[in-house]
Amino acid sequence: MLRYLKIRHLATIDALEIEFEPGLNVLTGETGAGKSILIEAVNLLLGSRASGELVRTGEDAADVQGIFERGDGAELIVRREITAQGRSRAFIDEGLVTAGGLRERIGPLIDLHGQHDHQLLLDPETHLDVLDAFGHLEHRRQQVSAAFERWRTLRTERDGCLRSERERSSMMDLLTFQAGEIDRAAPRPGEDEQLHAIRTVLANADKLSRLCSESYGLLYESDQSVISGLGVVWRRLGELAALDPRFAPYLESRDVVKSHLDELAGFLRSYVDEVDASPARLQQVEDRLAVLDRLKKKYGPSLPDVLARHAELRRELDGLAHADERAAALDGQVAHERNEYLSAASGLSDERRDAAGELASSVVRQLRDLAMERCRFEVRFTPEVAEETWSARGIDVAEFYLSPNPGEELRPLARIASGGELSRLMLALKTIASTDAPGKTLIFDEIDAGIGGRVADAVGSRLRRLGRDHQVLCISHLPQIAAFGTCHFNVTKEVRGQRTLTRAVRLDGGARVEELARMMAGASVSTDALRAARELLKAGVSEETAKGERRNRESEAHGRATATDPRPQQSRSIS
Repeated sequence: MLRYLKIRHLATIDALEIEFEPGLNVLTGETGAGKSILIEAVNLLLGSRASGELVRTGEDAADVQGIFERGDGAELIVRREITAQGRSRAFIDEGLVTAGGLRERIGPLIDLHGQHDHQLLLDPETHLDVLDAFGHLEHRRQQVSAAFERWRTLRTERDGCLRSERERSSMMDLLTFQAGEIDRAAPRPGEDEQLHAIRTVLANADKLSRLCSESYGLLYESDQSVISGLGVVWRRLGELAALDPRFAPYLESRDVVKSHLDELAGFLRSYVDEVDASPARLQQVEDRLAVLDRLKKKYGPSLPDVLARHAELRRELDGLAHADERAAALDGQVAHERNEYLSAASGLSDERRDAAGELASSVVRQLRDLAMERCRFEVRFTPEVAEETWSARGIDVAEFYLSPNPGEELRPLARIASGGELSRLMLALKTIASTDAPGKTLIFDEIDAGIGGRVADAVGSRLRRLGRDHQVLCISHLPQIAAFGTCHFNVTKEVRGQRTLTRAVRLDGGARVEELARMMAGASVSTDALRAARELLKAGVSEETAKGERRNRESEAHGRATATDPRPQQSRSIS
């Protein structure tokens, strides 16, 4: 549940704080007042893409904070910062997270349903997804998807083996050339790193020789060499050890120190002789590095990648040389994986048909509560689907059919559903599954599009009852819906000092009545409008509970009595 929302410097909002309540929270206001900015702010907390254009003009950054209460009562403090340059940072309980982390941890706490969801219903491709979500078939669908991928991978490999002779010959020529190019270069693992080290030595040969000679001289050859000075130190230590035994351990390390210094001196003297500082040797190293760089550009980007590509080329060549034998061996595997996929997809298909009847029954019950008492709804399956259209989603093609009025035949949603019918159907589909945990926040952005009158009353009643188990945030322009809110916020926009400011104020008592009257009558609010607003508010608050519970009992009983399945093999419907 979203308990608290704080916004700074976001679009037209300079500073705004809102404390939401459990139940149905309605947000009203004129078009363009800034209600959608509130939804955008919540979207940012859910990990949506951040843009510098969202930052208020003249400000360096925008900041959105929210306090979410989980089902176990624990609170999460979420913050999202956006700079004017488009960079963003996100925090959960002051710990830095990515946008993906926000989606993973905060996304399950909120479902946001906007007007675009209406349009999604018109796309039959989405109907199978809705059915699977309702039937809790996600796990079964993942199994089908995995089986399909195994089958498709083997089928692709088998088809590759069956290329035409000319295509196979051309491919073998290309692979042979590429493998031969790497063979001629004969790169060794780590060779480029070794050559870079050698090049550094050769390029600094003079400096290395000078430093070695100076170091050797300081150790052995100078009048005040380190070795001569150490001889004096050891004699002094001998005298000290004779007086105090605590110096003895240091004296015992004399031979070890001398051995290390002798070894260092020998390495310094031989190192100068071993460095080949000739230009020819340096050029040889440069040429070899150039060869390796060309390979990395073509087959890299790194030398290990080149070597891996070389091994892959050899495997592909071997596969092409024995393509016929490999294809014959793959035929059996392809047939086996096809049967495995078909078995899994058929099981999923059976479960979908069972779930389709339950979905149809539930949708009809919900639509009765939304003033579509005599509608019929059906999930219709295409009877036979060609193998070419099988996919990771299975072997089914399904589409929702609706008959909103008695006497009308069932037709696809895209052909008959009006805006108001789509709004109500979307609300029904989004709420029937009840898979959301109690207390989860459901946001409906202008769900009242295309409806009014008695239908708006039914939608408002349904939203309020939904608020018994969930927190509901609803942006609405209809007073019939706003009257059902358990908490009412008014969003306004004003110009102050040549700057546009968006404010949100909680309305109670007379202020709420005035807002409902304004929504009914417009800018000029009369005494009659105020009286009508009070009656509307009273009806929404006092009568909804008893009426809603009675309708629930009646619709559920009627739904159980009238649920039918007229097309057991192709569809599931209810009327």
